[in-house]
Amino acid sequence: MHVLPHRWRIASAAVATLALAAVTTPSVAVPRDDPPGRVAETTFTLDAEVLDSGQQVTGLTIDAHRLRGIDPASLGTGTFTVRAVGAYPDGVDRGGRPQLVYDVERTVTDVQLTRSGDLHLELASGFGTPGADTLTYQPVAGRNVLLDLTYTVVQNAPLELRNGRDVTIRGFVQGDLVDPEVDAFRAGVSATGLNYRLFTPDRRGGGDRPLVVWLHGNGEGGLGGYYDNEPPLRANRGALGFATPEAQQVLGGAYVLVPQVPDTWYNADAAGYQERLRALIDEIADRYKVDTDRIHVAGASAGGYMATRLVAAYPDDFASLAVSAPAYYTGGTYRIDATEIAALAGTPTWFVHARNDPTVPYAQTSVWAHEQLPGSILSLYDDVTWDGVTYPGHWSWIYQARNAPTTPEGLSLWEWTAQQALDD
Repeated sequence: MHVLPHRWRIASAAVATLALAAVTTPSVAVPRDDPPGRVAETTFTLDAEVLDSGQQVTGLTIDAHRLRGIDPASLGTGTFTVRAVGAYPDGVDRGGRPQLVYDVERTVTDVQLTRSGDLHLELASGFGTPGADTLTYQPVAGRNVLLDLTYTVVQNAPLELRNGRDVTIRGFVQGDLVDPEVDAFRAGVSATGLNYRLFTPDRRGGGDRPLVVWLHGNGEGGLGGYYDNEPPLRANRGALGFATPEAQQVLGGAYVLVPQVPDTWYNADAAGYQERLRALIDEIADRYKVDTDRIHVAGASAGGYMATRLVAAYPDDFASLAVSAPAYYTGGTYRIDATEIAALAGTPTWFVHARNDPTVPYAQTSVWAHEQLPGSILSLYDDVTWDGVTYPGHWSWIYQARNAPTTPEGLSLWEWTAQQALDD
């Protein structure tokens, strides 16, 4: 499991904090004797989930199973107070912005006793919830940055045990940031120096499996010395969607490869990113049981641009292309030409876009390319609304990640992808 490096420090009484940082964690000294009703320090994890708006800490799990016999009826939303501090990591060019991004009290919406005897604190979350995000957008550089997170837990009332005893935990030490979906992708570095994350499917049943290559947007690229292989999975569900049990069932169990660019995909020509991506795909195909007739490329925004250029450079190597809000035209300039679009003629291609996209105009990009590719599919939406929440118009990758687009015949995006393969 991939875990984030961290450091810790213990505060007084029932307050303790830990900040994420790249240093070794020392052992925690636990007193041998505690006053009556008070028990030793314990740890808690930050339980995270990548929502449609990006990753958030949606809860905490306090290690309490050694207490044994906590009465669930004694637990309430006021039993604990949780405070969250998010700060830019050291070494990031902040462009004049303060290092501190937020310092807020998180709202506890529920407290449950788990089957293992631990305490799970559910926290308010959702698009726009203050202090919930694990990343922040650095507007000067245009990158999503993983924050240093410091959570403080205070116990406001004793825990009641079934034997009638009241106990107070002496202190709380923050542990790992845990996200099972993200942690399922192992980290690697290609022979040419590209960071990547890889999801490996359930291998039961054997046989070669398809490979989906997801290329992230510009905001998930590297930032100076901060190239950590994290934002491509945490900023949105573009890659994670293909690794869900539902997608894996439709795709027949697929590898999902997520490279991270050191700077920006827009430097493709100077940095040779087409060639470096192709080399990485070859590495993965040689190392794992990949069906090379079923390699699919997908991406969003700048990643949609890079996905298109990759397939155009190697038009005989990929089974399909699916892109959302592809950044072919930005700032009044085309970044890709009609010749490269024409090179996609033999590749099944699907475009997803929202008409109200303020960043990448749909008419000059998805519609422009679709009209040059007979047989391509275009899914246009008025805006980006999912589960009753309206998001910025550029975020049409939400539809792609949620498998919302369908063909005129009623095939979902995943079903369509599963049907594509190179001719023998």
